[in-house]
Amino acid sequence: MNFPIAFHPIYKHPLPDGHRFPMVKYELLPQQLLLEGTANQTDFFEPSKLCCDIDVLRVHTSEYLKNLKALNLDRKAARKLGFPLNNQLVERELYIAQGTIDGCTKAFEYNIAMNIAGGTHHAYTDHGEAFCLLNDQAIAARYLQHHQLADKILIVDLDVHQGNGTAEIFQNDDSVFTFSMHGAGNYPFKKELSDLDIALPDHTDDSSYLNELHHILPDLIAQEQPDFIFYLCGVDVLETDKLGRLGMTLDGCKKRDEFALSAFAKARTKNNNRIPIQCSMGGGYSPDIKLIIEAHANTYRVARDIFT
Repeated sequence: MNFPIAFHPIYKHPLPDGHRFPMVKYELLPQQLLLEGTANQTDFFEPSKLCCDIDVLRVHTSEYLKNLKALNLDRKAARKLGFPLNNQLVERELYIAQGTIDGCTKAFEYNIAMNIAGGTHHAYTDHGEAFCLLNDQAIAARYLQHHQLADKILIVDLDVHQGNGTAEIFQNDDSVFTFSMHGAGNYPFKKELSDLDIALPDHTDDSSYLNELHHILPDLIAQEQPDFIFYLCGVDVLETDKLGRLGMTLDGCKKRDEFALSAFAKARTKNNNRIPIQCSMGGGYSPDIKLIIEAHANTYRVARDIFT
């Protein structure tokens, strides 16, 4: 096995008209990784089960979870999700969250684990928005802490959109450090306060982006000395992205992952142990599906080169 990759067979189920693209990437990416030999069939695992209520409720309110599972959100709350609310959608989110939890436990053995889905960072404690119903990395972070698998956690969110839900969830918690580097002009237009926010101007190019990241990330890891790192590696930073406003190229996005994953691989905990890493895919909405797949596949190629 190279490293474990969560894959959710429920994504094979067709979505309603108008919501199929770009969600087809969840089906195509595993095929590409297998075809080119970046991953083997044995690298992939399905989530062990739907994420159970007790794990979800360490992050989300009981009222929200109850109404979500009963498909009983009010019209305004349901509209903010961006998808038609149905049982299949709720199951997908529960599988995503469990895939991230399972990946975390596997990362202690393999040092890194990937989730073909996930990165649902717009989900707040009491509501979801922007295609995010339940915050998978927040749920997994609380799982690790509850089971005493990690004490201090670092969340590195390099999606083009600020991780507003993640920031809200951990806003008063020093045990989880939230870092979001995102487009200043992008959704959400009312930002939350992460522990560290870097808001980049429209059309930020590769050089400017990478210089900023080089300046911040290694020192941040050394300062926080986390026991576990979550990485949200959205590829909506590309200049072609329909929902992004940055100006990065495909090569620049790959260099971002090379630098971030290399920094994680070099870091050590207070006890001089390697830090386990869990990566969730995040966004990617370029009009050309081949470009989306190539950008996401680069993340896995880089991870293979660094960690195997």
